[in-house]
Amino acid sequence: MSAKLLKSGLIVSFMTLISRVLGLVRDVVVANFIGAGAAADVFFFANRIPNFLRRLFAEGAFSQAFVPVLAEVKAKHGDDAVRLLVAKVTGSLGVVVTLVTLFGVIASPLVAMLFGMGWFVEWLNDGPDAHKFELASVMLKITFPYLWFISLVALSGAVLNIYNRFAVAAFTPVFLNIVMIACAVYMAPLLDEPALALAWGVFIGGVVQLLFQLPFLAKAGLLQMPRWGWRDENVVKIRKLMLPALFGVSVSQINLLLDTVIASFLLTGAVSWLYYSDRLIEFPLGLFGIAIATVILPNLSRHHASDNALRFSQTLDWSLRFVSLFGIPAMAGLMILAKPIIALLFMRGEFTQHDVMMVSHSLVAYSTGLLSYMLIKVLAPGFYARQDIKTPVRIGIIAMLANMVMNLMLAPFLSYVGLALATALSASLNALLLYRGLKVAGVYQLSKATLLFLAKLLCASGIMAALLYWQTPNLAQWLKLSFNAQIWRLSALCVLAVLAYFALLMLMGVRLRDFSANSIAESN
Repeated sequence: MSAKLLKSGLIVSFMTLISRVLGLVRDVVVANFIGAGAAADVFFFANRIPNFLRRLFAEGAFSQAFVPVLAEVKAKHGDDAVRLLVAKVTGSLGVVVTLVTLFGVIASPLVAMLFGMGWFVEWLNDGPDAHKFELASVMLKITFPYLWFISLVALSGAVLNIYNRFAVAAFTPVFLNIVMIACAVYMAPLLDEPALALAWGVFIGGVVQLLFQLPFLAKAGLLQMPRWGWRDENVVKIRKLMLPALFGVSVSQINLLLDTVIASFLLTGAVSWLYYSDRLIEFPLGLFGIAIATVILPNLSRHHASDNALRFSQTLDWSLRFVSLFGIPAMAGLMILAKPIIALLFMRGEFTQHDVMMVSHSLVAYSTGLLSYMLIKVLAPGFYARQDIKTPVRIGIIAMLANMVMNLMLAPFLSYVGLALATALSASLNALLLYRGLKVAGVYQLSKATLLFLAKLLCASGIMAALLYWQTPNLAQWLKLSFNAQIWRLSALCVLAVLAYFALLMLMGVRLRDFSANSIAESN
């Protein structure tokens, strides 16, 4: 079990690594062209809406609802039933997504008003930032159709994952980054407002991603003509699972949207600073948390369908150990190396030293919740694979309300940093309540062996962080280094951290067998 999961996880992680690296390159290009000023705030706002929807559909609610039902149909009725279900889901839910997309394009000023309330107030009062609201309305008309394309991409990706073809879906986001980089480099210089080129990059990137996946579906014999099946038994089940899951699985992203609303009332640059720090958090989250969540959901769904409670629990335990192994040191490393990383990646063109400092503050705040973001990704499938939607939705509501309260408490004192810290704290609450729900339901409980394993990870990460802090120069010293010297110095620090961390774990007795099926079975 664990060897197969590890292989699938590594494949998805490698493909995700390529995508995330290109995503960082994209952000470096964007920072160079538009920095962290007014135009950047508007683009990141307009991009956050489709990005939020991508998380919902590509990595969230749709997959959480669709994959368990599809796995059950495949296990009980075979491939022909799978093809029929795919056709009916494409035809039925596709109509809904089309209507929502059309509404978003037509009513883009309304969307801009709801999520950019501060800019809308400026526009009403003919203030100095009134142009932000107008530009946001135009950009949303361009970026909102991404929802339609990414929904179909998520559908085809979920089908391929059921047949253990994880690499295709994991590699698909690479094309979005390539297209956006190309638009920034070649289209932006031709436009009066360079940020519009990035909006067009989002639109074109959605088209290219869909076109990339279709041949793989056809080759697998899974490309079906859409059919209307709104009242089909399995489509109804997916709808019932998906609607609450749209909220339950996306609490962290809803929190980010709420942050955007509040940030629109704060100083210019706040939206951009939060965006850049969030993007750096997304790198390890996508590499480990989302990658592992992608491969465990089909496995959990199969174990539930076959009533194999032991394997179900072992899969969750393996996943928690795996993301903790990388998530805990990544959290510590990002906090210590925040300024060097941001300066190396973004400080050029329109992105200033002041922006480096401001982004580093929110990155440290977001980093405190990195492990929690990952744990949510692996614990939530424990509910969705069992087609239990109510519990994570209830937990999501609690976490979101807590985030809103903490936003109001922290933002007046810490400004945009308070928003990032509130998001991290609410994610920790979300992860804790998800675990408690699984424990109360008798589905999964941390064993003494896993608790000891986590304690060793914390100890090794703490020592590694202290070593990094001792070896990392301050920002003034860092900026005196040449670009090449910064690359070599940061690389050396990362290598030092990795070697120290795993050496410490070996001294503490952590071995690869801690991830084997037998070891996990013995500890449960």
